[in-house]
Amino acid sequence: MTGSSTPFAEPREARVAYRAGLRTPTAGHCPGWTQANLISLPADFAEDFLRFAQRNPQACPVLGLTEPGAVSLPIFDGDLRRDLPAYRVYERGELAGERTDVVDLWRGDLVTFLIGCSFTFETALLAADVPVRHIEDGGNVPMYTTSVACRPAGRMAGPLVVSMRPIPADRVEDAIRVTARYPRVHGAPVHIGQPGLLGIEDLDRPDFGDPVRIEPGEVPVFWACGVTPQAAVMRSKPPLAIGHAPGHMAITDARDTDYLLDR
Repeated sequence: MTGSSTPFAEPREARVAYRAGLRTPTAGHCPGWTQANLISLPADFAEDFLRFAQRNPQACPVLGLTEPGAVSLPIFDGDLRRDLPAYRVYERGELAGERTDVVDLWRGDLVTFLIGCSFTFETALLAADVPVRHIEDGGNVPMYTTSVACRPAGRMAGPLVVSMRPIPADRVEDAIRVTARYPRVHGAPVHIGQPGLLGIEDLDRPDFGDPVRIEPGEVPVFWACGVTPQAAVMRSKPPLAIGHAPGHMAITDARDTDYLLDR
């Protein structure tokens, strides 16, 4: 079952629909509830990934991690194997497929990390009357693999991935101010304008997600993205890794305000 849906109000309601097979980007779903990126790795690689995340906290802010084999954690009272709308499976760094659950692939040594997601601060951007184009158009946020290298850790290394939102030039300062208050979900932008400086050649051809229109007077603004761990997986080639399909997030039981500075 694929397609868009009326945004859900509660995480449990959304997870029931995803478990039943609804596949849809989660931007705009469950406003006020924190969304998260997912990456599951064998325990021996998980140690290196934790250090990788600590060395690259803006791209990989860890909100929680499981014990080996566990399928839930305090901020996610569901089943991490089947309560996201779509997953990506990697075998030795190669994309082996996308699916709506990974129950049959689950192993007792898998450690799952939930990583902060910029969808979390989009509710605050909208509340400040800063437009969020992919929500307006009912699509997925565009994401780009950059030429900027993350700091490596052990066997984990890879490039920074960024998400992009076109912002009217006179609202860029507001976008910076709003998102800087959410450092656990990527925080302030990492770059404004001039995508070529990030090694991005064509904004109409994102590596993940959907292209979005950029209106006259708007500036492309880039935030660190939680797909960065999957880029590291492709570079580092663990025997198995499971991630969310980009834009198809884990909707947690935490509130956006839990990660807001100066509440």
